[in-house]
Amino acid sequence: MGFGDTAKKLQKVTSAAEDLYEKMNQLRGQVQSLREEVATTSEQVDEIETDLAEQRALLEALAENEGIDVETVIADAHIEAVESDDVPTDGAGQRQSEDAETEPGSAAGES
Repeated sequence: MGFGDTAKKLQKVTSAAEDLYEKMNQLRGQVQSLREEVATTSEQVDEIETDLAEQRALLEALAENEGIDVETVIADAHIEAVESDDVPTDGAGQRQSEDAETEPGSAAGES
């Protein structure tokens, strides 16, 4: 009888090992697929960065031909972005103007 129990236990261990081996192979396949996807994405990002640099150079050349100071335009854009982040919004994401903060029909400063 001892051999029967041992055989059952051995069969369970063997079955579990086969399941783990199958899962391990699946994980290997997934990891390989992810590596390939990351490599492809990296190549795409590199291409986009190259295209962006080329477009920036073209825009700067065009701006220079038109007498536009690129650095000033960029600085102004950054300032506007910061200022727009500081403007309060209503619950729907719409900017509130300073006039909109006062009650309709009441003048500012009236008590």
